[in-house]
Amino acid sequence: MPADRTARGVFVAVEGGVACGLPIADAVFRALDGDCRLEPFVSEAEHVSPGRAIAEVAGPARAVLAGERTALNLVQRMSGIATMTARYVAAVEGTGAAIVDTRKTAPGLRILDKYAVRCGGGRNHRFSLSDAVLVKDNHLAAVAGESLPEALQSLRRAIPHTMKIEVEVDRLDQIAEALAGGADIILLDNMGPDELRRAVALVGGRALTEASGGITLDSVRSVAESGVDLISVGALTHSVQALNIRLDVRIDSGADPAHTADRAAEGAAR
Repeated sequence: MPADRTARGVFVAVEGGVACGLPIADAVFRALDGDCRLEPFVSEAEHVSPGRAIAEVAGPARAVLAGERTALNLVQRMSGIATMTARYVAAVEGTGAAIVDTRKTAPGLRILDKYAVRCGGGRNHRFSLSDAVLVKDNHLAAVAGESLPEALQSLRRAIPHTMKIEVEVDRLDQIAEALAGGADIILLDNMGPDELRRAVALVGGRALTEASGGITLDSVRSVAESGVDLISVGALTHSVQALNIRLDVRIDSGADPAHTADRAAEGAAR
């Protein structure tokens, strides 16, 4: 590819969804060549309809062609996460429950995956092990036979006072001990709606309640109506269905790669 060739590429949403990741795509192209520019035609986190042009990149053809697949992969993945999150958020609207993510993210992409969840209207849970303590079933097995309240109180003394302690339970009879130990959040694992309602009543507002485990779009409304505060959904990030977006590139012949208002208007009208 001759060094003086320039190119333009238009990102087009083939299917409807939530646009996400356009600033990241811009960073990809700029990392390859500082003369590249990406012009968004929609706002980040905006719902877009099929066929909508969402952005245009322009710059040296070598850089545009080198970065197109990485940029498109990221935009598709992030838009897919934001779109799925938005569907879960819409499904629980009016219940008071919040949709949160997990640490089941792609290696190296956690910050982008969790950003995409926020664009879809969800909330971020722990980013890493340093954000909060989650006492799961394997940890409970390690202190079997000991007093759980005493173990949790010992844990509290060993961590910063601002750090939250969350305890996973899969039986109703575990709730009282978790509360006695000062748990801030009770994770109700793989419980059906009726059991969740009983669990929420037992907690009685003394801690936040979080439902988790195999929750789907079909079941999330009934889970939310149980009264839980949080619903964590690993599938938002570990089973991503990329949003179908294409990138159509046209090679120019040395034209100025700078954007003009006319080009932006033309792309937005497509």
